[in-house]
Amino acid sequence: MNEGGVNVALLLCFSFVFPQELKIAMGVQVQRHQIENFQRYAERSARCLRLSTRQPENLQKTWLREFYQTVHAHKPHFVALHCQEVGGKNYEESMTHVDSFVKELLSSDAMKEYGKARIYLDENYRSQEHFTALGSCYFLHETLKNTLQFDFKAKKYKKVIGKEIYSDTLESTSMLEKEKFPQEYFPECKWSRKGFIRTRWALADCAFDLVNIHLFHDASNLVAWEKSPSVYSGTRQKALGYVLDRITDQRYERVPYFIFGDFNFRLDAKHVVESLCSSATMQTIRAADTNEVDKLIFREVDNDRKVVLQLEKKLFNYINQDVFRENNGTRLLEFDKELSVFKDRLHELDISFPPSYPYSEDTSQGKQYMNTRCPAWCDRILMSSSAKDLVLKPENEDKAVIYDNIGPNVCMGDHKPVFLSFRIAAGAGKPNANKHKCCVVQ
Repeated sequence: MNEGGVNVALLLCFSFVFPQELKIAMGVQVQRHQIENFQRYAERSARCLRLSTRQPENLQKTWLREFYQTVHAHKPHFVALHCQEVGGKNYEESMTHVDSFVKELLSSDAMKEYGKARIYLDENYRSQEHFTALGSCYFLHETLKNTLQFDFKAKKYKKVIGKEIYSDTLESTSMLEKEKFPQEYFPECKWSRKGFIRTRWALADCAFDLVNIHLFHDASNLVAWEKSPSVYSGTRQKALGYVLDRITDQRYERVPYFIFGDFNFRLDAKHVVESLCSSATMQTIRAADTNEVDKLIFREVDNDRKVVLQLEKKLFNYINQDVFRENNGTRLLEFDKELSVFKDRLHELDISFPPSYPYSEDTSQGKQYMNTRCPAWCDRILMSSSAKDLVLKPENEDKAVIYDNIGPNVCMGDHKPVFLSFRIAAGAGKPNANKHKCCVVQ
C-alpha cells in the first residue's frame, strides 16, 4: 500500500447457496462457505438451496472463485463483508458449518495477505430476544498500518492486531452495537431475526461506521400488490428510520457511515404490474373456504388469451423475464421508490446491474430468476452525505469507483452479491483526523 490512501472494498453477499442461506454483505456483498457433508445437508435443506441433485460442491467452488477473483481484481486494503441469515433455518444443525467456513476463509491462500481480521457472528439462536443471524467480517491487508477500531463502551479507539473471531453472544462485545427490531415491527412473522450490527473504524486518519442490516421481506405478493406504497414498504421504512436515528444520535461523535445488507427493497408492485400488464385483463380467483383472493391471472385481450402474469402469495410468474435483464433492468428503476423517502439522509451510486433477487439456485441457471417474487434490487450499499463525499473525492477521479454485482453469469445463490470499490485518500477525514490520532489505543 502506498501512503497516498487506502483502497476499500465493501462486499455484500446475500443468500448463499448454503443449507443455511448464509448471506453476506460487505460494502461489497460477497461470500460462499465451505461445508463438510455439504451434500447431506443440501438434500435436507432443499427449500433453501434447491440443489439436492445439482452438485452443491461445484456451486460452492464457483461462489468462492468469483469472490476471490473480485478481491484480486480490485486489490483492496480493507474488505468489509456483511452476512445475513447466518445458519439459515436449521440453526442448531448448521452453525458448526458456518464456523468451519469462516476458518476456511481466514486460512485461504487467496486471503493470505490479509493479516488482520475481525469476525462477528451472531450464532446465539437460543435467544429469541437478541438473535439477528447477522455476521460482519472485516479483513485488513498486511500493509495497512495504524488501523483502529472503536470500543463503544470505553468510547475510544483500539489498535487492530491479529485475527479474532467473536460468536454466540455478541451483546457482551463492546467493539460493536447490535440490535434486533421489536417483534411488533413485523407481527406477521412469529419470530423475526431482522436487525443491525454497527462497527466503527479509523483508517488513513478517516473514521467511518459500517452498518450491517437486514430488513423485513414481503410476506405475500398479493398483499404487496394491493396498494402503493405497500404495507411492507412502510414496515421497512420504519425500521430503517430507526437505524438511522440510532447511529446518528448524541451518544457518540458523528462520522460518515456506510450501511449495506439485505434491505429487502422491492419494486412498487401495484405500479409494476400495471406497467407489465397494461393491455391485459385481470381474473380474480378466491379461496372457497375464506373468499380471500388466492390468485390473480392477467391475460392478453387477444392472442388466444395468453397468460401474461400469474400472481399468488409466493408466485410471480411473468411471461418474459428478459425485461428484468435487458439493459440491466433500467426500465424498472422508476418503480424502485423505497429509498426516495430517505433522499436527504441516504445516497447511492448509480445502479448498473440487474435486480439482485430472486435468482434461481439451479447451478446451470446463472441468469435465471425464480418465479417466486418480482425481481428487485434488494441488496444495496448506501451511504451518508459525508461518506459519499469520501467516495467521490476529486482524488478518486483517476481511480475507478465501482458499484457492481459479482458472478453475473454464474449461479451465486438466490441473491446476487454486490460490491462497492473505492479509495480513501490519506487525511480524507480531516478536520477530525487529529482527534483520532490522539485517542487512547490499546
